[in-house]
Amino acid sequence: MGINISRNTELQNNEFLQKFVGRDHIPADKSDFWNSFLQYHIGLPDSSQEQLSLDSRLETLCQSFISHNLQSGNFGSLVTVFLHKVAELLELSDQESSIHVWQTFNALFIIRCLIKYMIETGSEYQLLQHFEAIPVNPSGRADESSVEIDVLEPKPIVVAVDGSKFEAFFDAIVNLIIIIPVKEFTYHLHLEAVNLVIVLFSLHLFSQQPTDKSLIFKTIYKNNHANALMGSLLHFVSRMVEVPQNMFGISSGSSFVFGIAESLLSIFTFRKSHQDFLSSADLPATFKQHYPLANQSLLLILILTNHCTMKNNAYRTSLFGCSDSQDSPKDGATFKIDFSTLYSTLCRIVTIDQATLLLYLLLHRNQRFYKYVMAQQNLQQLVIPILQTLYNAPDSTSHHIYMSLIVLLILSEDDGFNKSVHQIILKNIHWYTERSISEISLGGLLILVVIRTIQYNMLKMRDKYLHTNCLAALANMSGQFRSLHPYVAQRLVSLFETLAKKHARLDQQLKQPVNGTPIVELTDSSMILSDDMLQDLSVVEEVLRMVLEILNSCLSNQLVYCPNLVYTLLYKRQVFETFRSHPAFQDIIQNIDMVVGFFSSRLQRVQDQRGELGVNEVLEVISKGASQWSSDRLRKFPDLKFKYVEEDAPEEFFIPYVWALVTKYGCVHFSSECMKTVTTEVSC
Repeated sequence: MGINISRNTELQNNEFLQKFVGRDHIPADKSDFWNSFLQYHIGLPDSSQEQLSLDSRLETLCQSFISHNLQSGNFGSLVTVFLHKVAELLELSDQESSIHVWQTFNALFIIRCLIKYMIETGSEYQLLQHFEAIPVNPSGRADESSVEIDVLEPKPIVVAVDGSKFEAFFDAIVNLIIIIPVKEFTYHLHLEAVNLVIVLFSLHLFSQQPTDKSLIFKTIYKNNHANALMGSLLHFVSRMVEVPQNMFGISSGSSFVFGIAESLLSIFTFRKSHQDFLSSADLPATFKQHYPLANQSLLLILILTNHCTMKNNAYRTSLFGCSDSQDSPKDGATFKIDFSTLYSTLCRIVTIDQATLLLYLLLHRNQRFYKYVMAQQNLQQLVIPILQTLYNAPDSTSHHIYMSLIVLLILSEDDGFNKSVHQIILKNIHWYTERSISEISLGGLLILVVIRTIQYNMLKMRDKYLHTNCLAALANMSGQFRSLHPYVAQRLVSLFETLAKKHARLDQQLKQPVNGTPIVELTDSSMILSDDMLQDLSVVEEVLRMVLEILNSCLSNQLVYCPNLVYTLLYKRQVFETFRSHPAFQDIIQNIDMVVGFFSSRLQRVQDQRGELGVNEVLEVISKGASQWSSDRLRKFPDLKFKYVEEDAPEEFFIPYVWALVTKYGCVHFSSECMKTVTTEVSC
């Protein structure tokens, strides 16, 4: 510190830090000290290991700070200096403010480190005490008259902790984020401001106090600039500005030199092209490294909108009420943002867990954004990455898989979407390796991936709700199935066949005695096993019924456009044999039997005339027969329409989920030793 770079190993011996954490008061107007104190550069921790290293070297200094600050009030002085610098920044031109931005950033970084330490080791009340502390010795030097007679530490002046200084501090942070434009030399200042707010929210991780009792939470949620703050954060995500190569736009050849090697001024010296970024194998890490402001802003949006959902959450209302900047200025929106840029950005990063969650919030709660997405002609740019997430399920968390499916379910609620996905033709989907397919519709690919997810869930996760959401999305789409690829038709019927085999196996196990003992004489443990099998059988029957309803819906509404499905049903007709007399299935099986019987008889007549038919000839007969088929012959069933409804108390699911993402993917690393358990899984 003091014009030179501060290496972590030198922190203990730094004279400015020693004075700051010491017992003597340093007035906020002592500009010589503060200007020297804040002229330093320190590499920001970029990993949990680097954060741990910095924290360990700061430990002694932080303990000294805690011991002395209630007497010295130096933290309050630093906060006052920061407030003055933010106020001045709003008045300065770009040319004037480079050094000012640098010093403001440095002040904020120190404040963030101290707040983080106090949150991890103390209580919220103690943190606010340090904000409000009044110096015992405001002159900045020891009281010489009392040195000889009083060897005890002076007692701190007790002040009412009303949070007023913290409120002024938070207002300054908000003003910094929403008023100062993001430029190359302000980028890290904005990043540090966003990080600071995330650190404040980390009270949730370390305090046993309910958030509705927290003065800090109350201050954040009563802020009058919720719309402007949410708008700025969403703009940071949408614009996805890449981190500058040099902090504050300063290089070693600039007009003021710190005597630091260029390599030390650059946090991220390795640059990837946008194409490299898009094809990166580890997208979350690349996103965090190259676009940290967008990454942190995205995480902060999730924190702001998912806490305090049961009360009037202005940030949540703001996100759900924003509109396209191209819309009418009188549409009652909370703020405006370019939906085109936002949509494009989400398409690029939707395979990242936190981006999927933001997309879910916007689609589920913001009707303007939902309608905008439904009107897009390039839906494949959004849907294909979501399908890739599901396809690579073993590499994702169960929560990410679940949210990806929920997004598909919400999209499938729109008939226009269900129709358009079958009109978008894709070529050479290289990541789908089950079978080489040179050409397929987006709808066909969606069906294949969802079926694969069902089968993966049956094998690995065994989550009934995941089954339900998969089948609900397929059911919503089924009335618009068109031009199904032969392989898609095969997979649909094979899904039923696989489930039918599992049903037969469970049914057989239940009918057989256990170890030769009749069921009536089973022990308690065997009865528990039997109950589990009965429950499994019930779930399988529910899924079988839904698959039959999906097939029936397609045949009732789109038979003429799905000859490959009819072909597969004819070829696999025997898989339905055992269910014709089953009370849970016989009503809907009758419809499938009627379709199979109609086309079987036509094929038989043609075969009698021509002999054996090839595949193309069979499809030709089916196509001609479909033109003469009347769906009025089939028994009517209600249209399959499923709508996603968020369960009660969403905080119980979303808050642990969001904080798992913050601790895993965020740029700020927290001490896990003092942390309350983050109760959501972070790996599958």
